[in-house]
Amino acid sequence: MSEIAAASAARPYHHGDLKAALLAQAETILERDGVQSLTLRATARAAGVSHAAPNNHFGDLTGLLSELAAVGFTRFNAALAAAMDAAGDNPMTRAKAMGVAYVAFARTHPGLFSLMFRGERLDVKRPALREALDASQRSLRSMGTALSDKTRPPLRMAAEAAARWSLVHGFAMLLLDGRLEGMIASLPAGEDAGDLLTAMLTVTHIGD
Repeated sequence: MSEIAAASAARPYHHGDLKAALLAQAETILERDGVQSLTLRATARAAGVSHAAPNNHFGDLTGLLSELAAVGFTRFNAALAAAMDAAGDNPMTRAKAMGVAYVAFARTHPGLFSLMFRGERLDVKRPALREALDASQRSLRSMGTALSDKTRPPLRMAAEAAARWSLVHGFAMLLLDGRLEGMIASLPAGEDAGDLLTAMLTVTHIGD
């Protein structure tokens, strides 16, 4: 259960908490039934409020999905920052920690993670989502800057940053889609997707 959903379940709804309660129920529906089942009416019904209530806070379904994605990015950013802080000062160690945290978030919140990167379903002009997206991009850029050799041309540095992001994001999506099951099953006993990711991050020396 998510932090939002847990908080909502822990106390009855009262005025002032309706938006958080609706987002909590929306996340529950998303993770349990998929984005195709997430509607304003289903969210209102799950929260025990009138069908008009979500419209008052989000306007339409795109608004609800965008606000939910903003919650996801905010939580995602916090997870990456915590992992890097715990990893110490070495840029490469911090980068590996960020990659592991990136995939861990996707595995823990698969529905939310998928929604966060479905731009066609979101309104990136909404302030909450724009702010959360900007924070995420700053974090990824700062890691790329820390790892890059400043003597290389800008195109090379941008390519290295894109390659690192593609590596962890692609791994996360393949994992969520079940495309790595055969490869993981072929690993020695006791080794799993986490071990495969760590090995990938270790052997891939982008920029060498």
